[in-house]
Amino acid sequence: MIRICFAIALLISVSGFAQKKELRKAQKLFSEGKVDESFKMLEDNDALFDAADDKTLASYSLLLAKIARSKSEFKKAYDFLSPITNSPSVKTDVSNELNQLTNDLINSAIKDNEIKEFSASAKKLFLAYSISPETNSDYLYFAASGAVNAKDYDLALEYYLMLEEIKYDGVTTKYFVTEVESENEIEVAKSEYDLYKKTKQYKDFREEQTESKFPEIVKNIALIFAQKGDNEKAFAAIKKAREENPNDINLILTEANIYIELDEKEKFGQLMSEAISMDPNNGNLYYNLGVVTRDLGNLSLAREYYEKAIELDPNLENAYLNLVSLILEGESAIVEEMNSLGTSNAENRRYDLLKEKREDLYRECIPILLKIIEIDKNKEAVKTLMNIYGTIGDTAGFKSMKAILEE
Repeated sequence: MIRICFAIALLISVSGFAQKKELRKAQKLFSEGKVDESFKMLEDNDALFDAADDKTLASYSLLLAKIARSKSEFKKAYDFLSPITNSPSVKTDVSNELNQLTNDLINSAIKDNEIKEFSASAKKLFLAYSISPETNSDYLYFAASGAVNAKDYDLALEYYLMLEEIKYDGVTTKYFVTEVESENEIEVAKSEYDLYKKTKQYKDFREEQTESKFPEIVKNIALIFAQKGDNEKAFAAIKKAREENPNDINLILTEANIYIELDEKEKFGQLMSEAISMDPNNGNLYYNLGVVTRDLGNLSLAREYYEKAIELDPNLENAYLNLVSLILEGESAIVEEMNSLGTSNAENRRYDLLKEKREDLYRECIPILLKIIEIDKNKEAVKTLMNIYGTIGDTAGFKSMKAILEE
């Protein structure tokens, strides 16, 4: 009996020695860059490791993970690492390998994105998130965006619902300082920000929180549900978010955008009015309300909204453009009547009156178009103004616009 026990112990000892010997050989080959040879050695001796102890098995799995990562087999590498993350003998090495795997996944996802392989990119980003959900939630957000770009809306919805569940907002702090000598404000890293506070070369230190991405996430969940024809779930998503954040104006705008997608313009207008009551000095809100009011056919009220938007934000280029377009809508009725007139004296007088009325519309647009050009030298604005000058006989104005266009 003693001899049998001794034989078994000896067998285990020999077997353990063989496992470690082959593992060391494979590790040496890998460290020398002979990845395929290292893998073949492990593969040829696969049965040898079936009865390996936990410590040896952990080292074996770690090496397989390194080999898989070196071959860009990222999911396989993660599957080898997951069961051994808490193995005492390799815990530090596994942590380092997971960090390297995350970096490789991100770099590979960026390359996929550059060549428009959005689906592959999204899945790699999701895997990077899975490695450490507590610290890598940003990657889940980017994965969801990638799935949208890939038009894989089912996958995007899955990721967005996960983001909603963890209440991801993506808010970060930006740091700004002003150079004393140049008076230029620049964005800096947190470490630089803290360091520059101790110097005299910088002043006016300020921090700025980025906007929450949560409303966008809710909006995308709702939009995907709406696209799938499930409007009930779309509005349930918005309702839930608004109940949790009743004073979040961005969620009101999100709900409004969903109604626009569903062509519910009146409801959109109501929500925009609600948003304006919360943020009455926001020019963009008045601009958007002007757009939908115009679509609903109330041109005079739409004009009021555009003008209010411009009053609040004098550089809101789109508000100027839409205001010009709104004014020029009156031209078609004038031209139609002009074309219908005959050649009698009364009709000639009516024609001249309409011609003057049409030119008045043009003159009304001139200062608005000049403001657009002042803001951005908008090409379409320049062309429109050049045509107006040509129509009303302003040669100098026509030449000035032509010169800008030729630049």
